[in-house]
Amino acid sequence: MTCEQRYHIYLLKKQGYSQTFIANSMGRSNSTISRELSRNTGNRGYCHKQANNLACEQHQQKNKHIKRPPH
Repeated sequence: MTCEQRYHIYLLKKQGYSQTFIANSMGRSNSTISRELSRNTGNRGYCHKQANNLACEQHQQKNKHIKRPPH
């Protein structure tokens, strides 16, 4: 998910729209929006900047596949 998409979620969420409406307006599944909100919501709610930072941290911490050289 891009920073622009997270900002779109933030604006619609702040205006009180449902997850289903947000998902339909973005052409995404409802479960994608639900995961985004549950993974990247802080103590004071969902903020697009904080969500992007959390997502970047999660991406950097995940295990990376290391290619082995051919024999």
